[in-house]
Amino acid sequence: MSKYILRRALGLIPTMFIIVTICFFFIRLAPGGPFSSEKKIDPQILKNIEAKYHLDEPLVVQYVRYLGNVVRGDLGPSYKYKDYDVNFYIGKSLPKSLLLGSLALFFAVIMGMGAGMLSSLRQNTWVDYLSMSVAVIGISVPLFVIGPVFMYIFAIKLDILPTSGWIDEQGLKALIIPVFSLSLAYFATVARLSRASFLEALRSDYVRTARAKGLKASVIMFKHVLKGASLPVVSYLGPAFSGIITGSIVIEQIFRIPGLGRHFVQSAFNRDYTMIMGTVIVYSLILVLMNFLVDVIYGYLDPRISYK
Repeated sequence: MSKYILRRALGLIPTMFIIVTICFFFIRLAPGGPFSSEKKIDPQILKNIEAKYHLDEPLVVQYVRYLGNVVRGDLGPSYKYKDYDVNFYIGKSLPKSLLLGSLALFFAVIMGMGAGMLSSLRQNTWVDYLSMSVAVIGISVPLFVIGPVFMYIFAIKLDILPTSGWIDEQGLKALIIPVFSLSLAYFATVARLSRASFLEALRSDYVRTARAKGLKASVIMFKHVLKGASLPVVSYLGPAFSGIITGSIVIEQIFRIPGLGRHFVQSAFNRDYTMIMGTVIVYSLILVLMNFLVDVIYGYLDPRISYK
């Protein structure tokens, strides 16, 4: 198992190297630059600014310089926000996005697996139809529709929750609508995955044997079925976590949450190369780390994976 973990961990290095390289050159191919504006800048002033940030050097030299800084953990200065560097803005906003995404995914997994378990145990009953209907709605309706609808119902009509803001302004109740809105689509996917997986496990030979031995339904479900049936859900958690963090960009904009998504969107408009690269690297690192963690958990749940 240790060799399997080490092999998967070493695979993260070339993956991140390829991501950083592709993003660096693709961003530079886009028209315009971080100091382009409608108001014409004096050529000599522009030349001095580019020299300050080493943008007058050949692109390959800039790439090598940036790669060396990234290896040391330095994401560089922001070209638009002069007060602090990229590390400061990401360090200040990333915890908010992680908290929002982690809570949303936690509720999505707990509620989704619960709904999938109930649907499999009560197949073709109103419980099954109701939970899968909610799942279909969660998959079909986009975030930019779900968020404003919940805001209108709970914040404007019922006036029981704040319309926007963060914990330091509104308290923990500020998380309820954003977390619920963000988790709905992932709840739907988890519910459908777990329902199919539980149904397959419940029809297997070892479950029939356990029933023939007279074991209780709860013992069969939680001791024999749950571990094997959770494999598809576990494999989905890696991309789901990175997706729910990047997907929170929409929710952060709707509910005025000062997360990383705001910097990601704004840096794209500003053509702030270092801020764009910093957010892309963070999002990519979250993705590859979560996939690595899922591979390790998957190998623990199914030892045949780690033996190959």
